[in-house]
Formats: sequence, structure tokens, C-alpha cells
Amino acid sequence: MITIFRASILHFPKTTNQPDADFEYFADGMLVVEDAKIKAIGPSSELTRQYEHIPCLRHDYSGKLLIPGLIDSHLHFPQTEMIACYGEKLLDWLENYTFPTERKFAEPEYASKVADIFLDQLLRNGTTTGLVYSTVHKSAADSLFSAAQQKNMCLVAGKVCMDRNCPDWLQDTAEKAQRESAELIEQWHEKDRLYYALTPRFAPTSTEKQLALIGELAEQYPSTFIQTHLSEDTKEIDWVKSLFPSAKNYLDVYEQHHLVRKRAVFGHCLHLENEEWQLLKEREASIAFCPTSNLFLGSGLFDYERSKAEGVSVGLATDVGAGTSFSLLKTMGEAYKVCQLQNQKLSALSGLYLMTQGAATALDLQDKIGNLNPGTDADFVVLEPKFDALTELRLSNSTDPKDILFALSLLGDDRAINSTWVAGELAYKQKEAINAMA
Repeated sequence: MITIFRASILHFPKTTNQPDADFEYFADGMLVVEDAKIKAIGPSSELTRQYEHIPCLRHDYSGKLLIPGLIDSHLHFPQTEMIACYGEKLLDWLENYTFPTERKFAEPEYASKVADIFLDQLLRNGTTTGLVYSTVHKSAADSLFSAAQQKNMCLVAGKVCMDRNCPDWLQDTAEKAQRESAELIEQWHEKDRLYYALTPRFAPTSTEKQLALIGELAEQYPSTFIQTHLSEDTKEIDWVKSLFPSAKNYLDVYEQHHLVRKRAVFGHCLHLENEEWQLLKEREASIAFCPTSNLFLGSGLFDYERSKAEGVSVGLATDVGAGTSFSLLKTMGEAYKVCQLQNQKLSALSGLYLMTQGAATALDLQDKIGNLNPGTDADFVVLEPKFDALTELRLSNSTDPKDILFALSLLGDDRAINSTWVAGELAYKQKEAINAMA
């Protein structure tokens, strides 16, 4: 069955460094979906005639804004229950909150319970794809992949690898990390809409041997992803330099172990040296911009203008649970403020780009997600701009999609999500959620 969606439609059909110019907008548009893929997109006036006599299921979202499914480039599923705990600096946060919480995920039933809550929160906030950290437990990663598979979501995730500088009850070994990561790759990578990410938590929690064995997997499985943390906190950087005295800088630790390449996404990158910027560009690696967690932990401000000048791909990320919201709309508003503090500008269209096509490019998945081009997976979100009295007042005379997006980045949250569609199927609907709570 062909399904047709009518709405105002906005997306970025190609990778660009000029999102404010290279967007496609249909004030009265139509999106045609068939067999979980986007079949056509264009003005309603043209596509209505084309499909006038074809049996279709039709959804009229006139007055609402349809955009690609949002992509979260860095977040931690076991930290779902930690969100909004009283703040610490990064290393204290890990010791006092993160590690004790992750211990619970040794129990598969508990991991499965939280995985369902976690994925439901993503969909409730319009996020259809995430680059996700699990815990050191192989069974927890299995639980997350299994839950995402049941929802037919596009998900990139991996088992965390740590063999030092963490509690004994969260340690693996270099050999165990390699073995279990390989088993998870064979079981889940490129199965349905799932992908595997090799996941050393960050350099201080891995020995040279563990990083070397993970690097072997990166070379053995070049289509896998790599995710880790880089230059989030100044004390962390000093620690890395003391642990790896032969490395030229923090990024060089990963470079020495073949972990800097395409499909490698480094979280934060707040205090990079010139050589690190250059290497990220040369290796086509990417950065996850995590504004709410950077502000919450007091880690620093991401240099968005520098990333553009250096030509390094960037995706926006919530970084739950140090990040303070599952909403990428709210995260976009915080990214705007981070830029303002540095006399930089982040336009509404640039913000949307960082969580759709820009994030897909950072993940090297732009042929599948991040846009509404024919042939891509039918992941998209319908926004309800006027979701309460305040937004009704604020947007009463506004039809400009840039103004609507900017207002939602500061006033919006999950209430702005009318519905979330995954592979052409309804995955979340606001009214149903409201009725369920009543």
C-alpha cells in the first residue's frame, strides 16, 4: 500500500556547508511512502494529480511541519535513570553516578526494561536513530539491539570496553572486550537496520593492549562504527597525557591504534589542539556536539565555527544522562546559546541540519537516513508548532519555517512532536500518549 502524507515539508537533500541555502521546503507538500521507503516528495499540487486515481492511505497534516527523523549522535542508554542527578565534574560524575548505575545492567531483565524505556523516550522526542553507548556487559548490548530490532529502528550501538581505572565489577579484559565485541558484530552488525560501534569508553579506561585489540577489529570490520570520548574536560586531558606519555596528544592515542577513520565519532572535542583538528579532517572522522552535558558538567564550549572552518563533520547529541533532555529540539536551543557565548551564530536551519542530514553524513549513512530523498528509509517526524497557548501566541502570525524551528528550539520539547514514523510505520503519536496518561 502506498501512503501519502500532506504537510509543510522541510529537509536537506544533500550534504552541504551552507544549510541556510541548500534546503528544500514545500509550504504545501506531499511525501509518498511505499514499502518502508520514500517514493516521492514534492508540491501537493503536482503529486495530488499524479496519485489521484491510485489507491492510497492518506494522512493530512496540513498546518504541521514534516521533517526527517532526528539523529542523536552520542548518548548512553544505561544513564537514562541518571538524568537530572545533581551535577559534578566529569571524573566525579563517572565515579559517583555512572559506574554504580551501570552495575545494575549485569542483570539482563533490568537491561531489557531500561532499553524499552530508553527507545520509547527517543521516539517520543522525534529521534529515530541514535549512536548509543551500552555498558560493559554483553547481555545489555544484546537487550538494546533486540529492543531496537522489534521497533525496526535504525540504531548504532556497542558494548563499552574498559579494562582499567574503573570498579572491578565493571572491568573486562583486553581479550574479553575483543571477543565479545566480535561476537556482537557477527550477531547484530548490518542486520535489519542495526549497526555495531566499537566502543572504548575513553582512553583512560583502556590499556594499550585493549585499544590495540579493538583496533584490530576496526581493521577486520571496516564497515563498523567507532565511538568514544575525546577532550571533554581539561583534567581528563592531563590524565590521558600521563597515561600515554608517548602520544603526541589525546587523539593520537586513538590514532596509534587505528581508531581514527571514517565512521569514527568522537564525543565533545572541546579542547582540541591544531594537529587534532587536522587529523580528524584527514581521516574523515566526525564530532558529536553535546551542548547540554558540556554546560551541565561545566566542561567547556564547543567551537562550532572552528569545526566548519576545518571541514570536520558534526552531529548534534543529547549525551543523556549528563545531557539534560532527550529532546534534540531543546538541545538545538542550547547549542545556539553555546555559540552565542562565543560570538558565533547557529541558525535554525543549521541546527536542524546538525540533527538530520549533517548527523547522517557524520555517520556515513546519508544514503539511508537524514533526508527525505526518494529511495531513503521513511523515517520522519511531524511537528506540531502550536502545541500550547504560548506557542499558539508566539507563532500566530508566523509561517516561516526558520522562525518556527527557532521558536521550537527554545520553547519546544516532546509536546511539539505530533507523531514519529519509523520505516513508514507510526511509532509514536502524541494524542495516544496523552490519552494513556489521562
